[in-house]
Amino acid sequence: MNQFGFSINKDKSIDMDKTSQKLTQYLTTEEPSFNICMSCGTCSATCSAGNFTDFSLRRINLLVLRGQLDEVRDEVNKCMLCGKCTLLCPRGVNTRGVIVAIKQYFDKL
Repeated sequence: MNQFGFSINKDKSIDMDKTSQKLTQYLTTEEPSFNICMSCGTCSATCSAGNFTDFSLRRINLLVLRGQLDEVRDEVNKCMLCGKCTLLCPRGVNTRGVIVAIKQYFDKL
């Protein structure tokens, strides 16, 4: 079948009514500083794991808010828990605590 030089991609929109917000709710109670993150990227720029892998705390934050739990589970295991991100966060988000809380959430499942 001739595509005429282009193809139609699958829709990438996320229906927020169908996604799970349980992890977001868990994080807001276990690590309340998660709510004040403004996704500035300082954590990702200084990340030791990010230098060796495609790990990004900004991406994890976005995936958590979108309710994409399978992707979050894969990402958090790349974190080395070095704490550089926590030291440099301009908003004082306990990013290390966020990662630990996410891991605890998945351990409880």
